[in-house]
Amino acid sequence: MQVYKFGGASVKDASGVKNVAALLQKVGHKNTLIVVSAMGKTTNALELVIKNYFENKTELQSSLQEVKKYHNEILLDLFENENHIVYKKVALFFDELNNFFNTNKSPDYNFVYDQIIGYGELISTVIISEYLNFIGLKNNWIDVREHIKTDTYYRSANINWEETQQRISTNFNKTVLNITQGFLGSDPNNFTTTLGREGSDYTAAIYAYCLNADSVTIWKDVPGVLNADPRYFENAQLLNKISYREAIELAFYGASVIHPKTLQPLQGKEIPLYVKSFLNPEAPGTRIGKNITLEPMVPCFIVKKNQVLISLSSLDFSYIVEENISEIFNLLHLYKMKVDVIQNSAISFSVCVDNIYDNLDKLLHHLKAKFKVTCHENVSLYTIRHYNQNAINQIEEGKTVLLKQLTQETVQVVSK
Repeated sequence: MQVYKFGGASVKDASGVKNVAALLQKVGHKNTLIVVSAMGKTTNALELVIKNYFENKTELQSSLQEVKKYHNEILLDLFENENHIVYKKVALFFDELNNFFNTNKSPDYNFVYDQIIGYGELISTVIISEYLNFIGLKNNWIDVREHIKTDTYYRSANINWEETQQRISTNFNKTVLNITQGFLGSDPNNFTTTLGREGSDYTAAIYAYCLNADSVTIWKDVPGVLNADPRYFENAQLLNKISYREAIELAFYGASVIHPKTLQPLQGKEIPLYVKSFLNPEAPGTRIGKNITLEPMVPCFIVKKNQVLISLSSLDFSYIVEENISEIFNLLHLYKMKVDVIQNSAISFSVCVDNIYDNLDKLLHHLKAKFKVTCHENVSLYTIRHYNQNAINQIEEGKTVLLKQLTQETVQVVSK
């Protein structure tokens, strides 16, 4: 059993869908499950629909029409016969969406978000499934919500592993080509839930774990996992092999490698994960597995932009002790700040945070009641795994270094 995951970029148009079909014919599709994301930027488009539902009802139908038009163009490119069953199936999903808008009574944004956003995945997989059938690649379309069961923590739901395992074990035919949606699950009342960041990769890992798959392959528009983001660093290199542990470390520091949530179930059963290019499917890509030495052993660069560096010191020059640190962390938790770096001395404490929920002003107001506070906004946090002096020089050149921290394998620099 093998599990393939295709992201939105790989199926953003009709030629992308055709390329997925050609890839399956080239690399094989026996005993295979395909997990697919929404097409192109559909998730962003549906987020606008949700925004209009809450804030601007007059624009709701026009924003929904844009989503419909985008998918209809792909349908027309793939299926010349407009009487094909796929047109009816896609239309039914849009009818369901409109029915939800007309009947929903919940004011809970997170609940509404999950009920709407998943239609991107449902529509994309129906289109791809019907196209594969059309060209002779017979397959079984699965509604993932019937397999993956979660709690009611909308937008970042937690898996009910026992029920999910039981449902997949008893309702899955391993001998055929299967296709399903990434990112989605359902709660005990069968309302749709979503699995949070990198949710489609996580879906692939959940199925792999429950099916005891031989491997998971994530197909991307890059040759594999690179040692740096080519948008910010020149001469990024392909990493041929990475251990689970190293991949989790890189993800923790902010690399868009693979989310730790995806790696944990794979690590539990030692299922290797491959990251390959859908543009060059026969290239080896990157292998992530157990007890693998990083190959090649080169510095790995990660940058997080738009961070906030907060430096605190006591008003009376007294020590910053455990009681103070506990209070600071309670406030960071209260205002939902993601902590990326901590550094402290006898009378000072610095923390670099991600102000995801835009609560910085409230946090600073609270901190200033007890501490002397210095705040630097819009700073960049650079992390280098397996650093050397040349690598450090590269990220410090031409910048003002505000904080620097070194451990045996990792250096972190906060700079302006």
